[in-house]
This record gives sequence, structure tokens and C-alpha cells, in this order.
Amino acid sequence: MEKTLTLLSECSFGDCFLIKEINIKGPLRRRLLDLGFVKGAEISVLRKSPLGDPVAYRVSNTTIALRNDESSMILGEIVRGNTK
Repeated sequence: MEKTLTLLSECSFGDCFLIKEINIKGPLRRRLLDLGFVKGAEISVLRKSPLGDPVAYRVSNTTIALRNDESSMILGEIVRGNTK
């Protein structure tokens, strides 16, 4: 049974996310690939801004803030969820 893909923007603080697809084009795609946002990479959700956008993520020892419209184009699965 195949898992349903989740949007990175739907992840919560503390989640660990495994990238399966990146549906971003142009210079932003190149920048994200250079920073380690590649298929199979693990991303940790670090913190959200007070208004919820942007959100800070950690990938390959790099911290980057992405807006929700950007992170909603990155799909994958949550491999370790937040333990509340």
C-alpha cells in the first residue's frame, strides 16, 4: 500500500519530513537543490514565525525559511511526527 504524499507546508513543529517530489521551477528550484532540498532528503521543521509564515526548516545542516506558497510545492511523507 502506497503512502499518500503530504505537503511540507502541512507539517508541524518537530516533524521530520522525507522529500519525494519538488514541484518548483526556475531560480528558486536551483537554489533549493543547491541547499539540499533534493528527493530523499530529510527535513526538520524548526519553528514558525509568529504569524505562521514563513517557517524555518533544517536540511543538510542548513536552516532556511520558506513561505507557505513555496513549501506547499514540496511533497513527501512525515517519517517522525511531533510527539505532543
